[in-house]
Amino acid sequence: MLPVIQLGPLSLQAPGLFLLLSLWIGITLAEKSAKKHKISAETLSNLVLAALVSGVVGGRIAYAARFSAAFASNPLNLFSLNLGLFDITGGIAAALIGALIYGQRKEMSLWNTLDALVPFFGMLAIGIATSNFASGNAFGMETDLPWGIELWGMKRHPTQIYEMLAALVILGLIWPPKQDAQSPAGFRFMLFVALSAGARLFLEAFRGDSSLIFGGIRSAQIIALIILAASLFLLDRKMGLKV
Repeated sequence: MLPVIQLGPLSLQAPGLFLLLSLWIGITLAEKSAKKHKISAETLSNLVLAALVSGVVGGRIAYAARFSAAFASNPLNLFSLNLGLFDITGGIAAALIGALIYGQRKEMSLWNTLDALVPFFGMLAIGIATSNFASGNAFGMETDLPWGIELWGMKRHPTQIYEMLAALVILGLIWPPKQDAQSPAGFRFMLFVALSAGARLFLEAFRGDSSLIFGGIRSAQIIALIILAASLFLLDRKMGLKV
């Protein structure tokens, strides 16, 4: 694992650095594809910025509300760059709210916007997997396979690498769109969601840190199955396609 990159006297948190790099690449790619979806690149970039700022602020506030004792003695921890002091659920909820408010004010088409953001979502998935690999989070279960990695005292499945490769393949299948490809608005986003949910359903079986519900089934697999079913339903009914 590589939690810290040392550049002379400067210490960089590798997980955060990889995540920021993926966000920057994702925004750049999304801006390049915005025109194809009849959206201003500047408007799309501002939408992402609004979502990111809302997500960071909301995630930190949600964490502080849950663990107020961590900030009572030192309120300046609210401004810490430590990614551990962050509530994922609260951050995602705040990001969605911020994006929806901005999108409504700018009267952005929902499906066209989501299609344009596919490369951003794809790079974000790659960045999260890379960040987890650097920090040692989202680790795999024990294995004796030759490509296993030593982590937390035993040889484990490199689930972070599995997820990174899956995200790369999914993004490569969907983006960039072929010049002659004709598809209804929202198709590429829903296809991305379906493929990502399918990958999560499969790869979660190799995780060593996720919670089991019953019979070896993990909670994340149940959520992935629901999302997969919903996305396939939308591809079939809303997009008028048979899948």
